[in-house]
Amino acid sequence: MQELCKHPFVLVRLPMPDDACVSCEIGYSSLLVHRRCPMMYGKGLKDYVEQVPGSRSGSLFSERTLYPYVTGTALVALVYRDGILMAADMGGSYGSTLRYKTIERIKPIGKHSLLGASGEISDFQEILRYLDELILYDNMWDDGNSLGPKEVHNYLTQLMYNRRNKFNPLWNSLVLGGVKNGQKYLGMVSMIGVSFKENHVATGFGNHLARPILRDEWNENLSFEDGVKLLEKCMRVLLYRDRSAVNKIQIVKITEEGTTNFPPYSLKTFWGFESYEKPTAGEEGHHLKMTN
Repeated sequence: MQELCKHPFVLVRLPMPDDACVSCEIGYSSLLVHRRCPMMYGKGLKDYVEQVPGSRSGSLFSERTLYPYVTGTALVALVYRDGILMAADMGGSYGSTLRYKTIERIKPIGKHSLLGASGEISDFQEILRYLDELILYDNMWDDGNSLGPKEVHNYLTQLMYNRRNKFNPLWNSLVLGGVKNGQKYLGMVSMIGVSFKENHVATGFGNHLARPILRDEWNENLSFEDGVKLLEKCMRVLLYRDRSAVNKIQIVKITEEGTTNFPPYSLKTFWGFESYEKPTAGEEGHHLKMTN
């Protein structure tokens, strides 16, 4: 075995080449190639691998999602007197283009839970498939018990953290709420598996724009009507300030009796503010007209 170099190295599974800067051999076809080996100056590891006869880069490198494609924006949820309320708009943005306007981002999970998501829509669909398998497996026991919101929240936390550790995260922020045996539960999970429980949560821009409103106006004895009004106020603020939001919102509630999905509707808005009509009024030189 040769003396180990001080340069950083990476494990590459290839037939042993003659001209590589090799630290030591691992098994039959593995070696440690220095990232700063003189023969690799100006090249990436993938470039070096492709130069080795008989090697295929596809078997050595796996690609990961570097950024989401079709995304949903903010989601807001809160605990009210009888259960949980969630609200989200129905827009799906392809980059900066508001491509889809009928995407439902709040879904019931089993008998006691409600799941909402912002972020990559296809990853959300993948999570729903995982949860379908989980609920089906739980129902197969036929023991009279069923998974509650706390158990589903813990499962989602482990799922997101597991994918994060594989450097292949699911690009979503998840909100899980539900009611079981009279106990209301509302929690959130980030795309890297950070989770917490709270009386009101929001994702995306809602974390910055809706949470201050919720902190000021939420209380544990909110009626259903007051809870809806509070969510509408948050969604209206987000509609005014979030370019990815669309004026078509979905509100879903879950109580001990089950889930109720209300038909989507649009909020009443007002765009006649002077600052909207004359955004540069008062600025230096705003009265000057451009001339040829």
